Amino acid sequence: MIALNNARVCVTGGARGIGRATVAELIRRGATVWIGDRDLAAAQETAEALGAHAYYLDVTDEASFKDYLRAASEHGPIDMLVNNAGIQLMGHFVDQDLAALQRELAINLGATLTGSHLVLPSMIERGRGHIVNVASMAGKVTTPGIATYCASKYGVVALSRAIRAELAGTGVTLSTIMPAATRTALTSGVRLRLQPTLDPETVAAAIVDSAEHGRGEVTVPRYLAPVGLLEEAMPSKMMWRLKRFISGGDYGSYDPSERQAYLERTRSS
Repeated sequence: MIALNNARVCVTGGARGIGRATVAELIRRGATVWIGDRDLAAAQETAEALGAHAYYLDVTDEASFKDYLRAASEHGPIDMLVNNAGIQLMGHFVDQDLAALQRELAINLGATLTGSHLVLPSMIERGRGHIVNVASMAGKVTTPGIATYCASKYGVVALSRAIRAELAGTGVTLSTIMPAATRTALTSGVRLRLQPTLDPETVAAAIVDSAEHGRGEVTVPRYLAPVGLLEEAMPSKMMWRLKRFISGGDYGSYDPSERQAYLERTRSS
């Protein structure tokens, strides 16, 4: 756990969506923030608007990640890292491009591993620091049409849980944030119907709060915490019927035209 006032914080994927809202909330609470994003123009625009610093970051490239963290640490040791960068592809697993799916894993899971591995040694040496790995309720509840996304977020949850056990007694904390569907470009065109949906600011508050309470796993909203256990305990056919009821028979479906702009941006970046 760390005090946020004057804390030095790195946020990956901080130019838009949950990342941008997190940067705003951190600055509101007195932190100094370094945004890392492949879309440097958007990162610079966000940084200028909010009073942060912006750096180019390709989270799938170890050298790029090292350069980003090195630049941020020139102003003092990093107190907190928010592994937020992520993408979501949709469609039947067998119909999707394999290279694109592997890139989705690299961004959502591989980058979380890389970022955590790079900042932990100095945090452990100092006996102080906090990491936030942004996962999803998709790391607890499966959804057809986003198989690789679910796998990546399950991986983030498991990776974080194992690292957290290794950090016991070091003074370093690691929280996993698992939000429900959030109203950002990532969910554009997705038919959510009765599923709980969130504003990015709600998720951002949970991310930033974790620096002060240090709890290991946080679902947003908190009442969804038992849902993962329900999926494991309930017979699969019954769970599938429940999901189809909640979604009105469209569970996992989406409008491709509404997602086109988001997909084009993720490909270009």
